[in-house]
Amino acid sequence: MAVFLGVLAPLAALACTPSPEPADTTATLAGSGACRNLPPGPAEPPAGAVVVDAAVPGDLQAKTKASPPGTTFWLRPGTHTLGTDEFDQVAPKDGNTYTGAPGAVVDGRDTNRYAFSGKASGVTIEHLTVTGFDAPDNEGVVNHDSGAGWVIRSNLLTDNRGAAMMAGARQVMTGNCLKDNGQYGLNACCGDVTDVVLEGNEFVGNNADDVESKYADGCGCTGAMKFWEVDGADIRGNWIHDNRGPGIWADTNNNDFLIENNLIENNDGAAIFYETSYNATIRGNTLKRNNLVSGREFVDRDDNFPSAAVYISESGGDARVPARTDRIDIHDNEFQDNWGGVTLWENADRFCNSPANTSTGTCTLVVNDVANCAPPGIDTDPLHGDCRWKTQNVQVHGNRFEVNPRNIGCQAMCARMALLSNYGSSPDWSPYQGDVIPQAITFDQNNRWYGNTYVGPWTFVAHDASRLVEQIEWQGPVYRQDAGSTFAMGGGK
Repeated sequence: MAVFLGVLAPLAALACTPSPEPADTTATLAGSGACRNLPPGPAEPPAGAVVVDAAVPGDLQAKTKASPPGTTFWLRPGTHTLGTDEFDQVAPKDGNTYTGAPGAVVDGRDTNRYAFSGKASGVTIEHLTVTGFDAPDNEGVVNHDSGAGWVIRSNLLTDNRGAAMMAGARQVMTGNCLKDNGQYGLNACCGDVTDVVLEGNEFVGNNADDVESKYADGCGCTGAMKFWEVDGADIRGNWIHDNRGPGIWADTNNNDFLIENNLIENNDGAAIFYETSYNATIRGNTLKRNNLVSGREFVDRDDNFPSAAVYISESGGDARVPARTDRIDIHDNEFQDNWGGVTLWENADRFCNSPANTSTGTCTLVVNDVANCAPPGIDTDPLHGDCRWKTQNVQVHGNRFEVNPRNIGCQAMCARMALLSNYGSSPDWSPYQGDVIPQAITFDQNNRWYGNTYVGPWTFVAHDASRLVEQIEWQGPVYRQDAGSTFAMGGGK
């Protein structure tokens, strides 16, 4: 993957404008998901459209090449195929539109890698089924090269390898069904992707190939969707369910995410995983039965890490990185029978220039050169603070957390909230040895729970994984968490 080392420049005008307070839309998502309700495309070609014939192999490629920018193509009903070479693909021109008649399918026949590629801007893909493409891991089928300003709407993207689609700057993805793709439904990467909108889509059954298992030590590269170095994303009103891995995963120097009004349920991993990233609002979502598979895996290997539905890992608010908020604000969400609640974690060994930083060669957004994060500079501020991704300025409030361990088959290590780190130890020159980071995340970095509602036998992990505390200690004078929260602690284990 490409690596971005500098500070993100302020946007001239944020395309992702602030949204109103969340409405309660999640209750209707399951009954009106995109996969059941894809609107049909036009039965007749739009005025001026170039007609593409399914009976002529390669007709879509040939007519795209022969037509000027800004052409609308109408694909007749039937199965459209490309050439026989693995690199046969459609390369749109600026402003092209591809719209499918009812029953129009673009099929890669497990031969072609990519369906729509290239750097054209302002391309629209709509009312098509795109299937059978064999993209490699970490690559995508639709908008493979992350062209800017694409609109991808009302499509069925299914049974492809790799990711069903990539994202470019200002891309809008609405009303699509992304189903049973090999690695991801969406892969948004790396550094030039800004201000994307993902609304009203359904992600189901993705990571069908269990890509994580192909790598001896795992790859951290699976789930419904993955974001890397994306600045500005609105993810709202989507139904994200039954995927192998996390639901929403933002990993490495993402910023300014608004995640609202989504129904996220029955995913094997966390509902939302926000990792080494900045500034986000997570509100008005319904999270149900997530992380049950991953949670049980922790139990099976006797790992007492607090596996969670919302996992904030080395991520926090920072006003120096321009965004619509200067915190991670998790509020007014409904949590129902997930393995865990919210975990705020900071790995003391993971910082810029550390061998434990799995985002190799990448630095924080407030340090412009990895080489700066070495002794003696890293031993004193500002680099002592700026060389690590901090879990800081996280607010968890106004949420309802409900769990009955019997409902999720849990006998141990579920129904936990957590605020913790590990004791730093690597490398030898690390300035974060001992309990420097556990103390910082727990007491000094403005991480607060308050005004929440708890139903069920919740417990709390504080400072490090060995400290499991009850409600009275969590709220007491040492940790001072969950002021104004209410607790109905029944439910039994």
